[in-house]
Amino acid sequence: MPVPTEVKPLDNYRLWVKFSDGVEGIVDLSEFAGEGVFALWNDYREFRRVHIGPGDEIAWSDQIDMCPDAIYLKITGKKPEELFPKLQELIQYA
Repeated sequence: MPVPTEVKPLDNYRLWVKFSDGVEGIVDLSEFAGEGVFALWNDYREFRRVHIGPGDEIAWSDQIDMCPDAIYLKITGKKPEELFPKLQELIQYA
C-alpha cells in the first residue's frame, strides 16, 4: 500500500497529499470539521498543523489522525478491494 510522502493544508479544510506511488490529489475533509475529535479544527490554525505521523498516518496531534488508506481511496476513487485483493476473496465467501 502506498504511504503519504507529503501533505499540505489548503483552504476550506482541504488537503493536498502525495503518496509514494506518485498519486497526488486534493481531498475535502470539511465534513469532519467541528465533529467529535475534529472539534479541534474549530481553530483553523490546528487544521493547518497537519503532518505525516511516525506510522505514516495523516495527523494533527498525537491523538487526532486519519488512516492514509482512506485518504488514498478518496483521492483515487478506488474501492478497498481494488487495493486489497484479499478483500475480494472475503466478499465472495460472505
